[in-house]
Amino acid sequence: MPPLDSVPSMRFGVVAVAASFMLLEYLIGRLAHHDLHDIRETAATFGVAAGHALIRGLEAAIVALPFMLAYEHRVFNIDAGTLAGAILLFLAVDFIYYWHHRASHHIRWLWATHSVHHSPTRMNLTAALRLGWTANISGHFLFYLPLAFLGFHPFAIVAVLGANLAYQFFLHTEISPRFGVLEWIFNTPAHHRVHHASDVECLDRNFGGTLIVFDRLFGTFAGVPDGKPLTYGLRGGSASLHPLRIVFGEWSAMIREARGASTFEQKFAVLFGPVTRQKAAAAAPQSPETGRTIEAPSEG
Repeated sequence: MPPLDSVPSMRFGVVAVAASFMLLEYLIGRLAHHDLHDIRETAATFGVAAGHALIRGLEAAIVALPFMLAYEHRVFNIDAGTLAGAILLFLAVDFIYYWHHRASHHIRWLWATHSVHHSPTRMNLTAALRLGWTANISGHFLFYLPLAFLGFHPFAIVAVLGANLAYQFFLHTEISPRFGVLEWIFNTPAHHRVHHASDVECLDRNFGGTLIVFDRLFGTFAGVPDGKPLTYGLRGGSASLHPLRIVFGEWSAMIREARGASTFEQKFAVLFGPVTRQKAAAAAPQSPETGRTIEAPSEG
């Protein structure tokens, strides 16, 4: 692990690299006359990203104790500093990420956070920055807790998951070549464009992080549809440009519906039921940024 006093400079370096690629993508789009960016939407995304950066400390405080407790009671001692340990952790993180991501599309409590990331209507690198503020507050970290219990150090888990997410930053673009046989193994911009598309045949597909093999194994893979442009954003209504509405729109709709339910079972179903069961509420005109409006295709 790097010394703590080097962390700020590392973060600055990451931000500088990301900003450079976002600027390069914007300039290429302008020169090629591609409509890749909407300035108002990009500004809203930066607003969401700024809020997310402000609560990173709170998120770290929430997850630190559970992970350290799990690690204190670990079953094995697995050294992620060895080649075998690093490969094992990489595969384990990507496998868990697949199921976490898939669950975030199907369980409304999780979708309330993840829907923020699917709200941009343009597929460009800035979309990677539009992340919900409530992921760890609402328990998303629990998916990765078993790794600490198994014996991986929490810092190693965070590092590998961070690398996974950093890789995914570069998937959020329409400026990319195809990668031939590598697309059978790795997640690519083409695969991720399908994931972000709101077209019927693309809903709830391609959940992988670094790898695409788990989508192929578990029947959620979809290739780019032939002969038609993809549509991005959430289904139902027009996208919001207000950062707070983007972040809390689905939470607001979900809580409002849960409060209106008459029984505990109904309230529980609203909060933790499938996203597609809530299609009517999610498409409510007063909160158009809250969700999808139709059934997803069945999973093969």
